[in-house]
Amino acid sequence: MSLDMDDLVVSEGEQDEAEMVSFSEEEKLPDYLWTQEENIKGDEFTFGDTTEKNQIEDPADEISDSFDSESNWSCEQYTNQQEMMKDTRHVDKVRVFRLRKKLNQLNSFQQEKELMIQKVREELKACEERIESLEQQKSSVEMDIQNELKNSNMAAAYRLRALHTRLSTELLNEETVKTKIANILEDNEYDLWHIEVEQEKFTSLRERLQQDEEELDRQRKDLMEQRARREKVSLTLAERKRQTEKEQEVKQFKEREQLYRKAVEEAQKNHEKAVQFLKGTMARVREDEAEKERKSREDMEKRMQAVLSLKNSISTNRENLRVIEARNKAQATMTKRQELLEKEAVLAKGGDVTKYIVHKKRLQEYERRRKEFEESQKIRKQEIVSRILQEESSQVKQKRQASLEISKIPEHGRLRAKALQYIQSTILTEPEEDQELTKKWRSPSPLSSDEDDRSLTAQSPDVSPWLTHEFEGESENLVEPEFRGLWIEDLKPYKVPKEDVDTKPLGGSKMEKEIMIETLRKLHSGIVEKQVVSGHEFKGCPFYSKPKRILFKDLDVGKTYKKKITLTNASYTINFCKLVGVSDHLQDFITIQFDPPGQMSAGMSCEMVVIFKPMLNEDLEGEVMMLAQTGPFSLPVKCTTKKCEVAVNTKCIDFGTNVIGETVTQYITLTNRGALGTRFSVKQITQANDAQKTPPDISHVDRMPSTSDNNISPDAAVESSPEFTDQSTEIAMLAQQDRVYERTSPPREGAESPNVHAGATIEHVSEGSPAVDEDLQGDSQEEGADIKLGEGTDGEIGPFSAIKIPVVFTPTFPGKSSSLFQITFENQSCKAIPLTAIGSAIDVPVYVPNSNVDLKICMYDHLYQDSIVVKSRATTSLRLKFEVCKELRNHMELLPKTGFIQAQSSFSVQLKFLPRQSLSQDANAYFDRETGVLEAPLTISVVDQTRPVSFTVHAVVTTSDLAISPKEVNFGHCTIYEAVQASIQLSNKSFLPQEFGFMGIPEYVDIQPNYGFGTILPLETITLDIILKAPKAGEYNFDLTCKSAINRQFRISCKAIGVHPPLELSHSFVQFPATALNDTSTATIYVVNAHTSSNEFTHPVPRIGKGEIAPVGPTSFQFQLPVNSPITISPSVGTVLPGKRCMVQVSFKPTLLDQDVREEAVRMLRRAIETKALLDKESDPVVESENLGKEGRREVSSKKNKSKQLATTKQVQEEKPIEHALKELPKTEDIKVDSDEYAAARVSIYRRFMGKFEKYIIPCFIASWDVSKKKAEDSLHFSPYNTSYVELHCPAVAPPLIVCSENGHHVINFGEIAIGQRVIKRVTLQNISSETVKPRFSILNSCGPFVLLNPVGIVEPGAKCLLLIAFSPEEDKIFFENLEVRTRQATLTLGIKGRGLAPSLSCSLKGLLNMGYVLAKDSTTSTFKLNNTSTVPVKYTIKLRSLSVTHYEDMQQLPAFISSQNSSASFIGPQNYNGRGVFSVSPVEGIIQPDKAQDFTVSFTPDHESVLYADILTVELFGKQIAHTIHLKGAARNHIMYVEGSDPIDVSTESLGIVPINEEESDEPVRTLLVTLRCTQTEEDMRPAVKELYIGCIRSLLASSKKNVEFIWDSVQLLQQQGFTIEPAKAVVDVGQRKAVSITWIPPAGYDLSKPAMTTAKLTLKGDITETYQVILTTQVVSL
Repeated sequence: MSLDMDDLVVSEGEQDEAEMVSFSEEEKLPDYLWTQEENIKGDEFTFGDTTEKNQIEDPADEISDSFDSESNWSCEQYTNQQEMMKDTRHVDKVRVFRLRKKLNQLNSFQQEKELMIQKVREELKACEERIESLEQQKSSVEMDIQNELKNSNMAAAYRLRALHTRLSTELLNEETVKTKIANILEDNEYDLWHIEVEQEKFTSLRERLQQDEEELDRQRKDLMEQRARREKVSLTLAERKRQTEKEQEVKQFKEREQLYRKAVEEAQKNHEKAVQFLKGTMARVREDEAEKERKSREDMEKRMQAVLSLKNSISTNRENLRVIEARNKAQATMTKRQELLEKEAVLAKGGDVTKYIVHKKRLQEYERRRKEFEESQKIRKQEIVSRILQEESSQVKQKRQASLEISKIPEHGRLRAKALQYIQSTILTEPEEDQELTKKWRSPSPLSSDEDDRSLTAQSPDVSPWLTHEFEGESENLVEPEFRGLWIEDLKPYKVPKEDVDTKPLGGSKMEKEIMIETLRKLHSGIVEKQVVSGHEFKGCPFYSKPKRILFKDLDVGKTYKKKITLTNASYTINFCKLVGVSDHLQDFITIQFDPPGQMSAGMSCEMVVIFKPMLNEDLEGEVMMLAQTGPFSLPVKCTTKKCEVAVNTKCIDFGTNVIGETVTQYITLTNRGALGTRFSVKQITQANDAQKTPPDISHVDRMPSTSDNNISPDAAVESSPEFTDQSTEIAMLAQQDRVYERTSPPREGAESPNVHAGATIEHVSEGSPAVDEDLQGDSQEEGADIKLGEGTDGEIGPFSAIKIPVVFTPTFPGKSSSLFQITFENQSCKAIPLTAIGSAIDVPVYVPNSNVDLKICMYDHLYQDSIVVKSRATTSLRLKFEVCKELRNHMELLPKTGFIQAQSSFSVQLKFLPRQSLSQDANAYFDRETGVLEAPLTISVVDQTRPVSFTVHAVVTTSDLAISPKEVNFGHCTIYEAVQASIQLSNKSFLPQEFGFMGIPEYVDIQPNYGFGTILPLETITLDIILKAPKAGEYNFDLTCKSAINRQFRISCKAIGVHPPLELSHSFVQFPATALNDTSTATIYVVNAHTSSNEFTHPVPRIGKGEIAPVGPTSFQFQLPVNSPITISPSVGTVLPGKRCMVQVSFKPTLLDQDVREEAVRMLRRAIETKALLDKESDPVVESENLGKEGRREVSSKKNKSKQLATTKQVQEEKPIEHALKELPKTEDIKVDSDEYAAARVSIYRRFMGKFEKYIIPCFIASWDVSKKKAEDSLHFSPYNTSYVELHCPAVAPPLIVCSENGHHVINFGEIAIGQRVIKRVTLQNISSETVKPRFSILNSCGPFVLLNPVGIVEPGAKCLLLIAFSPEEDKIFFENLEVRTRQATLTLGIKGRGLAPSLSCSLKGLLNMGYVLAKDSTTSTFKLNNTSTVPVKYTIKLRSLSVTHYEDMQQLPAFISSQNSSASFIGPQNYNGRGVFSVSPVEGIIQPDKAQDFTVSFTPDHESVLYADILTVELFGKQIAHTIHLKGAARNHIMYVEGSDPIDVSTESLGIVPINEEESDEPVRTLLVTLRCTQTEEDMRPAVKELYIGCIRSLLASSKKNVEFIWDSVQLLQQQGFTIEPAKAVVDVGQRKAVSITWIPPAGYDLSKPAMTTAKLTLKGDITETYQVILTTQVVSL
């Protein structure tokens, strides 16, 4: 059966739905709702039934009792369990528990249903209540609607109707919900009834289940009783066993105590015997330590001296480097100057500088290469000479030493003969220093062929050492050198004289050069070729040989040896090889059998046989030269003779520690690694036997033989060097460890002198060491006799064999023993090998491995234990007795006191140490009271032996005290609103760290840090803070207890008086946020007067301790601020009435102190002066180096001394001006606030300001008085104990944004700006914080002249942002505004200031500038001036109308001769054909400062002939205002002559077309001029008409050779007849001048005055060409 509740809705609200209990579809009732068939099966169950249907299928469902978990049951318990299972079957138990589980589930489900029904009923009731409430509201709304309709309030009626509709909807929803809830309730009640019916069905089953459970409980109780009886019996048996073991332990303890006492007695006896030996040993140890300390001090002094010398050398080298660097700089400077002078000289001569520099560099490169070539030729010549000499000497030696007949060496080639003749001629004049160089460059001679001569310089001279060694070894041969002085070491090798080098041409003669070039060409073209495959060139050896080196080892003279060599082509493609030859010194011994295989593919191989027949018993080295297509290559050849190479496996035999009487044998393995045998002999070194060869110190026995010894081969020296090094290190370590027991070896018979005896010592005794005791000297007389050689001390060792040499150690007396041996060989090439044998002997077989027992640090009155292990070497058991000195018996104990140690075993002794306070008194000889160090000597006595075994116990004993200072703490008066803090010092007197903690602290007391718990280190003192906060007014007395980890207690007493003040502060602690400099943070607190009643029984009242109660009434307060603090409190004084409060604002504004800024400014000035002085000092060495270069080089020593003197003098001279400049620094009070230094210092502090935290405690004084009513003569009645405090934490940080421009000033001053001008200033702000800043800006006056052009969005850390602020004044006055830059951290205020002024300019021209006549394609200039008469800088712009943007549009209009309108465009004349402007002005724009003038240059550059050139020039101020307009005019001619002054006969606009010129026309072009003459007629007379023409000559560099112009008027007489008068009629015009020609006309007789007349005249001009002008003279009479 299931319940479907998916559609259940209880209420519309979310809270109502959350309170509902619903079921999902998948929830089902449990299995307790059985069917009828299941009930019948359940009734059929019986407890005794064992049928299969009642068996449990799943074993995991079996339920076990609590007693089933026991794991230690016996067989009897198991039998009881089986009997119990016979009474009640296991299956019945399981069924009982399953029934109980089903019934419990049925009961729980019934309870859940009852709870659900109860909740649903409550929900139904709540729903009915909501329905009732909604109906009441609905009826009320209906009444309100009727009333509003009566009052004709339709708006209210409509609103009420909407409310009525909403209530109706809600009521309908509630009815629906009620129906659903009722259905749910009905379903749940039905389920509950069904459950109750099922419960009644199982009534009988429940009764039977209860009986079964009772039976199970009874059986369980019986089982528990049986188990309890068995446990009691087992406990009794265990107790008896424990008693027996305890009795046995007590018995054993008594036996051990007896043994321990015996051991202690024996140890005491042994201790007394060992004390005398211990004292001597300790004395020697102290002396050795003192000697070590002395040596270490000496070493430290040497190191210090070395460091000082190194420092001096470093300083000297630095000075030298500075001088060298300065000299290099000076040389570079001089080189640059020289180059500049040479360039200037070349330019002055009119040469090409680039060509000169290239030529000079090529010459320098040529000189450098020539010098390098000369040096290489010198070196090559020396190598050739040295090698030829060496080869000849070696050949002579070989001839004389050979015992067999050797064929004569073939004669050398012609080239070598020439070289020998040259050597013979120059060897007699060879200088000594050159002979030494020749000796150093000895090496095997190279090949004599021409091909091999090229590789002379490639062969390294490193082969010479082994050849030199070979020649020195053969000094027995009576052979004389071929040249005198060749084999003398004192003579120096030959060096080519400078005279010969200079006289002989470089690279040989001309013929030799040609022969060499031709030979190389043939060789490269015919044989050697580059091998390139797939773009890769083959490099390296072309053939791979196997084996890589031709080695003939262990050769015999007269025998023949053969080696087969396989050559493999390792190149990229086909190659071939041929045999060139072998080294010259191997030609007599080596024969090559090689048939050239021809061309070989890559990877193919060929064979070659090398036959070697030695004639001399010497080592030989050389090479077989081959030639391949890609180049030459060689195969190395090495021939070695038989050698004897002997070595030993160890050079130091350590027998260790042995007991006297035992015999120990060790072996030394002598190995021969060579192919030659020899005889050897081992001898013990004594005073009479090879005393001179014995090293004086054992640390030098294994030192590696010198490389200068000629009797040992290089191979043997190399192989034996690692062994010698290892053995020497081992010997040195052993000698250092055994320095305490140093003894000298006993002298043997035949000792002659003490010096020889000292030479045979085993260990070196340092200077200053004390003399050895006489008894020890007596013991060491037979020290060398303990270590002896066994059998086989001499014999023969064959090749590649090994022999063992025995060494026997038989100690006869205790102590150290050592002996020195030497192995000598019959073969002279084998060096003698020294050997060392050491060992120690003891006479006591019992010893303690750890003779020093360290108990570390111990405390008084605490028990410490340790185990001491004693070992025995004896073969029998020994009886031991352990003893403690008498002084330490009360503090230290060894258990057991006696004992037996078995043969070759160990024995453990228990050490107990309980230091008491009386330790310093009882054992003053072993205990140092100041340091707490205890050295307790303990002994172990062996029965029947006089010498005891001693060992020492070390410990540091310390106290466990903790000291508290002070012992008493008085907090004084403390208000209940505050906490009072007192500091105490806690000191640890112990050498061990201790844990501590304060216990039983009152609730109003706190201890910090870590609440009074912690760990204090040894001898440490820490500070603890005790914080007291009084809960109420009264007196407080209490104690604080400090406990340590070992339960020691230390007390401190405290007292205080609690005060309840009349006024209370709402906050006693104010934490300001991080405030930037010059920003403000504000906090608000309240002063509260809560004292309204004096009844102390109802509430706490203000009082001091237990004093009088404060009066009720107005109470005044006053905050006392510190001087020069950034804190502001408003109001700082006030009165608060009872039950009222007063608001107080606390402001924090951090600023920089004026004194700090001034000091920073002085520091910046000081740093600037020092930096300048340092730069001047660095530039001085350059000048000094130039002077040094002029004077020349001097010796190094004299230069150092003089440079030091100059440096000291110069330093003194340089320090004087620096000190003088520093004295002139201004004082801090002289720095002005508005100066640049002050602003720069402030910005510098802002940049490196790392933040500052300040804490202020502001007292608030309280008085029971009204301040406003106080008279002048009255005083406030207040108590200092009623004072309250407010703590202010004020963190100041650097501002996130600072001003980088304007020198850090926050005021941006535009200065005086002309009206109409717009000036933009860039203000740079930098984000010096570590966070991203998003600034916001305040709004400037929209009607003002200041505008912020670019508000910044985000500024990254460290980045800069740029603010553009524009200032455009429109009035003549001063403007000022503030711009606030707000960030999340702070606000930056910028002041903007500026003044507007009216500009004015005056011009030197009056509106027209005529440039005159110019030849076409020539230019002329003219100037004019503009003067600034205002007080502000004026920005101007010069513009030409022809270059304006609107000029093209103006040209589209009709010309002036057609249109009636007059425009400025008509004044602009024609332009150049080449596109360039006719007129140009310079400069075009700029700024003219106040009361300054600017000159302007106007250029006129026409490219064709015209007299109509014109333009308009305008002067604009600030791109807006036109101050002046100037008309520009000019004319151009193709020839130098011109005529002007005639009337225009053409339009003012030039045609764009080009008139073609007819070549057939005459060479003298005819031009037309119109001259109009108007004669004025009056009543009295006739006034003549006068007109002037100007004839000029243009000055230009483009003109021809003729420099003037001639003109002449033709038919002057005819013109005179017509009334014309021309003056002058003929004249000459100079260059650059013009001449006026006056034409006067008076009407002649018979002239018709009413009609105009026209006459033609001819004017001829002669200049660079001849021009003819037809002058039309029109006359007219005008009446007045």
